[in-house]
Amino acid sequence: MIAKMKKLTFLVYHKEYDEFLQNIRERGVVHVTEKQSSIAESQELQEKARLTLRLTATLKQLEALRTEPASDTEEDPERGLKVMEEVDALSTEKSRLQQQLQSYDKELEQLIPWGDFDPASVRQLEEAGLHIGFYSCSENNFREEWVTDFNAIVINRLSSRIYFITVSWPGEEAVPEAEEMRLPKHSIREVELLSEAIRKELTANEEALKTLANTEIPLVKAAIRDLNNQAELSRVLLSTEQLSGDKLMLLQGWIPAAEEKDLKAYLDTQQVYYEIADPTPEDNVPILLDNKGFFSWFEPITKLYMLPKYNELDLTPFFAPFFMVFFGLCLGDSGYGLFIFLCVTGYSLFTRNKSRSVKSIISLVQILAVSTFFCGLLTGTFFGFSLYDIDVPFIQRIKDAVYLDNNDMFQLALILGCVQILFGMILKAVNQFIQFGFKYAVATIGWIILLISTAFAALLPGVMALGSTPYLILLGISAAMIFLYNSPGKNIFLNIGLGFWDSYNMATGLLGDVLSYVRLFALGLSGGILAGVFNSLAVGMSPDNIIAGPIVMVLIFVIGHSINMFMNVLGAMVHPMRLTFVEFFKNSGYEGGGKEYSPFGKMN
Repeated sequence: MIAKMKKLTFLVYHKEYDEFLQNIRERGVVHVTEKQSSIAESQELQEKARLTLRLTATLKQLEALRTEPASDTEEDPERGLKVMEEVDALSTEKSRLQQQLQSYDKELEQLIPWGDFDPASVRQLEEAGLHIGFYSCSENNFREEWVTDFNAIVINRLSSRIYFITVSWPGEEAVPEAEEMRLPKHSIREVELLSEAIRKELTANEEALKTLANTEIPLVKAAIRDLNNQAELSRVLLSTEQLSGDKLMLLQGWIPAAEEKDLKAYLDTQQVYYEIADPTPEDNVPILLDNKGFFSWFEPITKLYMLPKYNELDLTPFFAPFFMVFFGLCLGDSGYGLFIFLCVTGYSLFTRNKSRSVKSIISLVQILAVSTFFCGLLTGTFFGFSLYDIDVPFIQRIKDAVYLDNNDMFQLALILGCVQILFGMILKAVNQFIQFGFKYAVATIGWIILLISTAFAALLPGVMALGSTPYLILLGISAAMIFLYNSPGKNIFLNIGLGFWDSYNMATGLLGDVLSYVRLFALGLSGGILAGVFNSLAVGMSPDNIIAGPIVMVLIFVIGHSINMFMNVLGAMVHPMRLTFVEFFKNSGYEGGGKEYSPFGKMN
């Protein structure tokens, strides 16, 4: 559900405004209404945003290099900015050194075919008037007459390539049909010494970065928090309207209705005029999801799509049970469910100081693992093995009670799809009634009556057959609702035309939506088959050796099921989300687009 919100309007004397903002920030419950135009034009905010991005990049770089636990360093945002500059300088120097090392490595690669000689001796010969040319060519292209014609001297032969020099006097210079190479500036020994010096500088550079990573990360985090707090304060100041010659400051915001009593008691002690009112339909009210217990664990999934508008239904409680079952059917292995549950529960028991969000995610994973375990009992799959092949009375009783074959699982997936889509249409009618009034929900109710009566007549022809008088009466009522009330207030002929268009879309879209739920059956089946393949590989590929055999079997089993579990868990998250966001949200008329409630306060 969406928490009820109250609209706040403050009018404060300009000399008391800074103190007022600090007090409001300490309370941490007021969501300030921002003036986007002013904020977008603020150069100060843009500079803070750029600086925050640089600090965040620095933090990621240092965290990747950290080798020791974080130390308890006194928070100093100014020092954090200096750390960023030091890291930038070290990173720039590191890039320069790496480029220089690559240059030396390339030069060394060019020098190796010529051997370790002193380039200075070549320059001395050139100063004496001789021209020394460095060439290379393939063995097939080398001509023996070059030895006499150009005084060619073969230096080396590597990989079917010949490296040679030519010696000539001024005026006698001639270039053979070969690739001329640039005269090396250094000898091999000199390049090796230069490269070694660069490597030592790189090592020192990396050690300096590691030292900063092990000691200064808390300072960088403090600088990020300080910048974010400054930026938040700047946004509030930019959202303030100045009245009466800048003497009065007008600020608007929102608070949850549950906080109204405490905030009102506080404001009554301050010298400030305020007004608390209910939101109007024109207001862009921030959204605070306020689901309890089981349903609150699924709020992050809703936020992955988008938050509802303030006057919309929050669909989180309505899709949560479906999502839980869909995940279990997609993963579909009791062994995987039990393993995930034990791992997450063990992590929860042995990890202290967990945040509220982490606790919520742990609870969500646990309930999804439990769903997987019980959905796996429908097919009897346990780490790819058939659980119901075990001739134990208790297990056989479970099989008799819940076992479903592939045909049954296929039908179950389609039934779940029909149920969720129909449920979504009911929610759409409720949403339309809440937002616009009953007459706007009439057409949707007509479709619900049509679909339910048709399904009832098809499944129970003995009670109400297709073509019977009760069915035709319901069909006529639903047709009148669909064709006459799909757009209340418009021309009747336009309504009829829109009714035919909606009928076409419903007939084509509904079938596709229902068939999308086949993935619940297909993913569970494919995961079980792949698990069975890994089991067969573990048995078939293990050598006939009393020691090596079990080791190879266990390795193939563990690696194979780890890969299969990772792939199937990913699919079991993505595809239920797809069914929720596309099929369910579409048929429930979900619009979304709400902005999350973000109170003005200090980052900790």
